[in-house]
Order: sequence, then structure tokens, then C-alpha cells
Amino acid sequence: MTAKRWRQLALWLHVVSGVGWMAQALALFSLITFGLAEPGQAPAAMAMAGRIDMTLLAQMANVSTFTGFMLAAATAWGFFRHWWVLAKFLISTAQLYIGIFVLSPTLRAGEASPAMAVGAALMASAIAFQAWLSVAKPWGRTPLYKKGPTAPAWVFAATTLIPLADLVIGYTLGFPLPALSALFLVGYVASRSMSGGKTLISWSREQAV
Repeated sequence: MTAKRWRQLALWLHVVSGVGWMAQALALFSLITFGLAEPGQAPAAMAMAGRIDMTLLAQMANVSTFTGFMLAAATAWGFFRHWWVLAKFLISTAQLYIGIFVLSPTLRAGEASPAMAVGAALMASAIAFQAWLSVAKPWGRTPLYKKGPTAPAWVFAATTLIPLADLVIGYTLGFPLPALSALFLVGYVASRSMSGGKTLISWSREQAV
């Protein structure tokens, strides 16, 4: 399969997982507000919210973030060359850490609160804003703009297949564990930086020619 097709698949996975992430955030908002409106049903509502967070939202958030970061790192867009990409990068990073260290532990505690409802609504709104950024591409280039190369097909293939492997591992273990995604992302970004915008594999091949 060509690099273009793999890149399209990676982009498709990014879009689908982002929509899933937003949908699950809205589901959390619905359940939390239901628990606030019906205190007698709050334990059941929060139990369902916690289940959605662990089995769906967290998984979709991991896939969406990984594919988004890889699409930036492996193409000419980069992380810091365009303001809209930088904004998406910062929002995704903040949302991921807030979800891991704030939202998930609070959901496991099993008590609904207005702050949790606001947080779920803000999460869905932020994802919707990121979708608008992807469509509108506003604000132009940053002072750090420098067009970089696009990665070969195998990078986009890995971007598509690795998060799917992490999903299988996560569901097998019973909790999200995007270890393969994290290792590949860090390794790829580091190798591309060390080789001046190219992967170490492509750089070594050029040197051998």
C-alpha cells in the first residue's frame, strides 16, 4: 500500500477516534447531570460513567492523541510550524493529562458534582474546537516555520496499526495501556530530530547510496 493510502487511513483513524472521544465526553456529561438531578440514581449513573471512561473514552483519547501527534510529526505540518497545529497539540496534551489525573480518579470515587459536569462539557467543547481548527487552519505560520519532509509509508502504517494493537492489549488487561503508542511516538520524534527532520532509517539509506 502506498504512503498516501496509509496516511489517509491514519487520518481516518484520527478523525474517528476524535469523534468517539467527544461522544463519550458528552455521554459522561449526560450521566453526571442525571446523577445530580436524581440523587437516588447517582451511584448507578456514576458507575456507568466510570465504565465508559475506562473502556471507551480513555481508549479513544489515547488513539486520537497518538494519531494526531504522529500525523504532525511525520508530515510537513510539524508541531510548531503552524499556530493551529500548535493549539491542537497543547489542547490535546492538557486534555489527556487532565483526564488521566483529574477526571478518571474523580469518576472512580463515584460522587457526581457540578464541577465534573462542567469538566465533561468543556472536554467535548475543546474537541469540537480542535475539529474546527483542523478544518479552518487559522492564524497562519509561526516564526518557527520550516517545511519538513513527509515520512515513508511504513511510518503511517505503524501510526494506523500500533494504536489498534494497544486497544487489544488494553481490553485484554482491562484498562487502557498505550505503551506501544508512547514508545513509538517518542522514538520516532527523537530519531527524526537527531537526523535533521528525517528518520534514522531513511538517513542511513541515503548515506549508503
